[in-house]
Amino acid sequence: MSEDDIPEPAAREKLLRAKEKWADEGRLLTGRPDLGRVNRLPPGQRLVTNWPVLDLGAQPAISPERWRLRVGGLVDAPLILNLEQFLQLPQSEMVSDIHCVTAWSRYDNHWQGVATQTLLALVKPKPEARYVLFQSYDGYTTNVALEVFAADNALLAHHWEGVPLSREHGGPVRVVIPDWYFWKSPKWVTRIEFSAQDRPGFWEVRGYHNEGDPWKEERYS
Repeated sequence: MSEDDIPEPAAREKLLRAKEKWADEGRLLTGRPDLGRVNRLPPGQRLVTNWPVLDLGAQPAISPERWRLRVGGLVDAPLILNLEQFLQLPQSEMVSDIHCVTAWSRYDNHWQGVATQTLLALVKPKPEARYVLFQSYDGYTTNVALEVFAADNALLAHHWEGVPLSREHGGPVRVVIPDWYFWKSPKWVTRIEFSAQDRPGFWEVRGYHNEGDPWKEERYS
């Protein structure tokens, strides 16, 4: 990350205070969860055709040569991959929707990347592993249950709509877990840890839900 990527502390704190206030007030909650997932659009969401950019005020510039993915914790075969090695893994293409906690959704996103099930087969989580913890190049963290990470539509994406994932959207590689609000799909991912204990991440300790099912309106804790 260069000096130009580091946000002004005052601007970052203003962003955090605003989002924490959303959580305190329960902003955007309709109180009408779609428990059967009857509708494609979750409650409280609006459909968009663009892809809004959201981050913590910094977009780290990670060159393809410098990017590394470290996968460890409670696994039998920990990995450290550079981008060339990552692209040599079996590749998958998937189409899924995005649901952002800030109330927008975007349908039919075409992704290319490595399915999380492929990664699981390589690292072989130990029986006691129950959670997956993510860390990004910008310091962002988040957490999901192992079964969420293992969903058949989850992947580590390097292309979107046929082009390399841009810096602003998390390139070179980001996580995509489409069944959860998108704060659970970290950009600029660099570490994945398997753990027996849960560890709430950046937004989860600031009033956001520990899981994040859009159809249950799990926006806040």
